[in-house]
Amino acid sequence: MSCQKAALELNTGSQPGPKSPERTEDVTAFEDYGTGLLENQLSVCDFVKIQKAFESPEPRKIICMSREDFTQKMTEIVGWGTKEEYGELFDKVDVAQDGFINWDKLTSFILLELNKQDERAKATVVPQWKDLEFLPVKHKDNIQKVIFLKSSSHYLTISKEGLLAIWGENLKLQETFPITSDATKLKHLWVTSLVSLENVNKIAVAFTSKEICFYDLLSKEEFACQYKLQGLKGTPICMDYWYDPLDANESILSFGDITGKVQAIAFTAALISLFERPASACEDGEATMTINWAELLSGCHKCCHILEHKLHQGDWVRQVTYNASLDAIISSTTSNTKSVVLAWREKSKKHLHMTSFNIAQGIHAFDYHSRLNLIATAGINNKVCLWNPYVVSKPVGVLWGHSASVIAVQFFVERKQLFSFSQDKVLRLWDIQHQLSIQRIACSFPESQDFRCLFHFDEAHGRLFISFNNQLALLAMKSDASKRVKSHEKAVTCVLYNSILKQVISSDTGSTVSFWMIDTGQKIKQFTGCHGNAEISTMALDANATRLLTGSTDGTVKIWDFNGYCHHTLNVGQDGAVDISQILILKKTILVTGWERAITVFRPQNFNQFFIQPEEWKGGIQHHHDILCAAFLPPQTVVTGSYDGEIVLWNSSTESAHHVLHPDYQRLLKSKLDTKPQKLLSAGRSHSTHPVADQSTMGVRNFEIDTEGKNAVMRLCFLKVRKNTAVTGGANLVSCGGSGYVRFWDIYKKQLLAEFLAHSGAGTIIMSTDKMNRYLTTGDLDGWLKIWNIEEYCLNSSKNKITKAPTLIRSFQPHEDRISSLEMCELGGQLLIISSSADCSICVTGVCNAPVWIFGQAKHWHIENYLFLPKRDTNLVESDIQKEISLFSKEESCLDPTEHSLLNKKNKDDSTYNVRPSEDINLGIKYKERSTYMKETQKPYYGEVIKKSFSAFRSLSIGVLEELPEVNKPAFLLDPEKYFRKEPEEEHPQIPEAPSLFETLKAVFDEKNLFPKEILDHERKAKQLCQEKSCEVKKNKK
Repeated sequence: MSCQKAALELNTGSQPGPKSPERTEDVTAFEDYGTGLLENQLSVCDFVKIQKAFESPEPRKIICMSREDFTQKMTEIVGWGTKEEYGELFDKVDVAQDGFINWDKLTSFILLELNKQDERAKATVVPQWKDLEFLPVKHKDNIQKVIFLKSSSHYLTISKEGLLAIWGENLKLQETFPITSDATKLKHLWVTSLVSLENVNKIAVAFTSKEICFYDLLSKEEFACQYKLQGLKGTPICMDYWYDPLDANESILSFGDITGKVQAIAFTAALISLFERPASACEDGEATMTINWAELLSGCHKCCHILEHKLHQGDWVRQVTYNASLDAIISSTTSNTKSVVLAWREKSKKHLHMTSFNIAQGIHAFDYHSRLNLIATAGINNKVCLWNPYVVSKPVGVLWGHSASVIAVQFFVERKQLFSFSQDKVLRLWDIQHQLSIQRIACSFPESQDFRCLFHFDEAHGRLFISFNNQLALLAMKSDASKRVKSHEKAVTCVLYNSILKQVISSDTGSTVSFWMIDTGQKIKQFTGCHGNAEISTMALDANATRLLTGSTDGTVKIWDFNGYCHHTLNVGQDGAVDISQILILKKTILVTGWERAITVFRPQNFNQFFIQPEEWKGGIQHHHDILCAAFLPPQTVVTGSYDGEIVLWNSSTESAHHVLHPDYQRLLKSKLDTKPQKLLSAGRSHSTHPVADQSTMGVRNFEIDTEGKNAVMRLCFLKVRKNTAVTGGANLVSCGGSGYVRFWDIYKKQLLAEFLAHSGAGTIIMSTDKMNRYLTTGDLDGWLKIWNIEEYCLNSSKNKITKAPTLIRSFQPHEDRISSLEMCELGGQLLIISSSADCSICVTGVCNAPVWIFGQAKHWHIENYLFLPKRDTNLVESDIQKEISLFSKEESCLDPTEHSLLNKKNKDDSTYNVRPSEDINLGIKYKERSTYMKETQKPYYGEVIKKSFSAFRSLSIGVLEELPEVNKPAFLLDPEKYFRKEPEEEHPQIPEAPSLFETLKAVFDEKNLFPKEILDHERKAKQLCQEKSCEVKKNKK
């Protein structure tokens, strides 16, 4: 791309100088920052001037500029901008800190910034969705309605047979209740619609028995029916409810029936009572109050009045709603005459004035956007039409694109976009302003000729519900990309730290490798298509940190230099696709694991060709399941962990295995062919799923393989700093994985010393430790990180297994999805944690309360400004954190329970967690139970904390001050002359004056003699080099 094209995308104006475009509602903080940057304000003319400054009169000669020359020339040539701004631009371009830049470096930086801006702009327009997920429903018939209760943060679904399902905010099914009319128990009694009366904590359900029942959500009984409206002339098939947020007494319940009638009940004292209770009901003491429709029409109930019209003339009313901004009731039918009717309320509020729209072939549904003042209609003729409610002659816009009848439309109010769903199960998202389809999603539903489809978009939570008969599908929106920073375009799979270059290296599922500066977060280079389109699953650096190894699902491991040149390709999968989980580099071998029970080995001394074939691992197969990870302890100990929880100890020199560790047993390996368990030792695990052998006899038992992966070993780390554990005892190996457990092992005594639950209910976890083995960082599937102090954990051997967790330093959630990789590194004496996630981001933070930075964010950071501060006492920090955690859990446990309503009396703990399902989870996987652990940890504190104060000084003990005893005056105050009188001066011998400096100086003093010769030589060479460069620059100017 030429300079002119690049500049056109930045600023199409020809006038020099910065521009201040008008702000829009969707501008984020990062975009706001970006518009003020110098590089985003340069125009086409500015870039042409800059290009001429870099042009050389001699062909094929590249002109380079130093920072001083660049800032001086740019301010003169461009004509605006300060030297500080051009200096900042120079520092961004000169990533390698060479001290000079040229035209190629400048244009490369501008193009990279343009690409980032384009991607951010696309993300703000088109929402990103997770995979379609089917919820585990218990409905046997068509789902009629999905609603969300704001007051209790629950979802309700109801099906035609009358089964009402209650879902938590995390979309976990909590309870189901059958709802039927008490008057009749007909076989074909169906539920037709459901609405929520939020202001009075009730729901209204319409039945085919021409009844509307009102249920109280705060009742202690299971959905007690409070009111029953009977005597309707037609069966209500659609309903809507509105209340005035400024005066909750004012509300309107509107409904349409199969006779073409649109009726509405306007309540004037809803908070007091929806209907007046008749005297007969009080005498009989009935819990349910029955109201006859004729009574409401006659005006017997003073707290409400009726509005109705019959303009649809016998056609079924498919949808009805009341809109306050129009003060009108909108209704629709599938007829081509009077398809949409607007019933405007007159000043008296008791009469209606009607206008109608005639739409060819009729419509299935509609929606109204109050800010745009548009009605969108879902046409049977495959069209989506946009109407001005005051213009009935023709639509103001027609959206073409569906190839089947449109059955649902709904506005995305905040973004001013429109969803439409057609009968061929295609979802489209429309840009209303340009009237264009910006997204098309084909939903995979079972093939069926006759089906009922329901469409509901919960904008507050970004969830789109689509029902297909009795199935309920969820299309969840990913977090707003305009607010969330993405480091990669696709899910990040691995992250490494190069301590020599101080760079972070990351890979993703799109076969891209990126390099970042850790101190600023700036991306310096990127390799694309490293393995074609195959996912890069893991990476590793060689011992000298000069070669990068990437493992991919295409079955190869490639060895790269940092210029993007591939030196060797290791044929791991024998020309087949495999899942590589780890690459372990030893002195003489490279071990690759992940997809089978054996270790694949390569020997670098035999790398004499580009394509390298694997060699034989002498130890053979010792695992019963796939090997997931490995670790090395010098001089010759290798451990491998597998999916079934077994950890095998190997000798790297002889490549032979000698022992197997497992949370439930240990066994000794005698030979290469010995794959059956021999002598079994109990590990003391109380909740084992395996039968435990009698410890007195130590006999042989049958052993079972863990097929569910509860004990899967995802990561192994040696505590290399603990070098004397062979003598003193203590743990020197850490493992983690399935069920959220972390385990500490003594490989010399073959003993499990400790295990603790690091992440409750979060599934498999990963971990990393620093070089000094002071801290352990763990990450789970929900994006949570925990930092533990393990410096003094399991230092000694013990007979009983330790289950108490080490000190928790910090717990936070930097990611919104599964954490895929962790790395702990040291920069300037400070520890940093680098984490990557399936949410496409890479984060870096410190150990204690440091901010979280995301690689790829618009504003670069200066990490030394935040981390290189006076160090606090670590013990003090940890004790403070522990106090905060314990107090928080105590306060949480003694909160007053909510009202004993039906929605919160069961599964209360489900609402305390905000579950973030992973994008990688297959459809149908259930959410993890999380409430049990919290209950157990909070119980001991319930009774004791209520007595304590929660103020800032709750730990101070305040009592009555004791009176001080009388203090006697000291002697020097009583007799000051004795202590402070002046003594007579004594005569002292006169001290001769020292001779002056010039009288004693024997030679000329040279300051350079104070410095070593090496420093003086280095200074002399630097001056000489500087003079040579300045001469070259002067020659270039001439």
